[in-house]
Amino acid sequence: MLESSTLQTIVLTCRLPEAEQFYGSVLGLPLKARSHGALVYDVGGADPRVSPVASMKPLEHTVVGFAVSDIRAAIANLDARGVTWERFPGFPHDQDGLVATSEGARVIWFKDPDGNILSIVQYG
Repeated sequence: MLESSTLQTIVLTCRLPEAEQFYGSVLGLPLKARSHGALVYDVGGADPRVSPVASMKPLEHTVVGFAVSDIRAAIANLDARGVTWERFPGFPHDQDGLVATSEGARVIWFKDPDGNILSIVQYG
């Protein structure tokens, strides 16, 4: 039953105007709807929601990731839009901030205006 549903990831924000500008203008995600104050985007058929809350503390791990076929193109696009890439101690980042996994994937991380950690991955 759930395997045919549409996945809906929920990202929390206490800075809704900044989040709307970031997810819509910086990341270029198309706004699908507004629902109970939340912003609902359309990403490859999934419906990530950016939901307002009074206060929050960002988690210390990735909350949402984007799988792409060309990570270098995604990085160049987001570099041009001012995205800052995160580097984590103990991870073997290359000069651009990418980490290559032993399975052949490449991943890079960045934060939204609330400090939520997002990732982009290209599987090997």
